[in-house]
Amino acid sequence: MNHKRLIIPILLITVVLILASCGTKELEDPLNWKVGSIKATTQDKEDFSIEEMKGKVWLADFIFTSCTTVCPPMTRNMAKIQDMLKDEGVEAEIVSFSVDPKVDTPEKLKKFASAQGADFSNWTFVTGYNQDKIETFAKESFHTIADKPEGADQVAHGSQFFLVNQEGKVVKYYRGSSEVPYEQIVEDVKIAAE
Repeated sequence: MNHKRLIIPILLITVVLILASCGTKELEDPLNWKVGSIKATTQDKEDFSIEEMKGKVWLADFIFTSCTTVCPPMTRNMAKIQDMLKDEGVEAEIVSFSVDPKVDTPEKLKKFASAQGADFSNWTFVTGYNQDKIETFAKESFHTIADKPEGADQVAHGSQFFLVNQEGKVVKYYRGSSEVPYEQIVEDVKIAAE
């Protein structure tokens, strides 16, 4: 008889605890990489600075317009994520950094981005810094490579997508060129944006 009386309060407490834990989702094992400063020019020839991103959740990647391998599929994959976020009503920005700034003029970036289905309403493509600056920025802020050997026309660079929180810290990164975890990225952006 006493056992039955105990079961109901225990069940109620368990249900309350489960429901309480559902309301506060957090990113699993977040990174804490501080994004440094960089000034750039957008695909529309406007000034851009990382300071503009403060207080916003954003995705970042590194691409270049004459890339013969991963950049076109990466950009199409990011366009799919952009559509998914829009469908879910999630507000987030996207920034694609050119790793070949000498070649990638704003016009070339705009043409490349349009061809891959980018929507410029919340997606900015940037260039206008020197090669050393973007290589250092990629390494120090995103822990990824961006390296254009002397005389080469291709740039070695990481193909990840990075999630940056409102505090300007990289909290997650994902595969960007193939086997992209679309649903996970959208879910993580939602959590970061709460």
